Amino acid sequence: MLAVRAWLDAADGDAAGGDAAVGDAAAGGATDGGATDGGATDGGGGAPAAGGRPARAVVAEAVRLSARTLEAVAPGHSVEVRVPPFVAVQCIEGPRHTRGTPPNVVETDALTWLRLASGRWTWERAVAGGAVTASGSRAAEIARWLPIVPL
Repeated sequence: MLAVRAWLDAADGDAAGGDAAVGDAAAGGATDGGATDGGATDGGGGAPAAGGRPARAVVAEAVRLSARTLEAVAPGHSVEVRVPPFVAVQCIEGPRHTRGTPPNVVETDALTWLRLASGRWTWERAVAGGAVTASGSRAAEIARWLPIVPL
């Protein structure tokens, strides 16, 4: 997880220029730092490559563990949290959804999710910057359980 922390530090350092740089999505670019494209890595161990991004498997593990932690601390089925292509979990007590598109969905990329899960970004910042899409009347309720894991 040290590689993930270093990646977040580097990404947050790049965005430290102010709230105008809330997320790469707000600027029209990808917000996952390329983690989902299997880009360059060091070839093993999960250490960041020259671009500062950890191995895809390391990012996937961090995303899955943090999302499943949310699922455990906020049990239920009324909100679905999606971080493609790594994980989708249902959480928050309420009506269970079993068919079709859930009425309450939160979707974001790996970098933004890890920023939210670690408390580096607030829910409001991510939504305002367009880095998170939240649909349904209960989607924003996940903010109550963030951050999940401090890094």
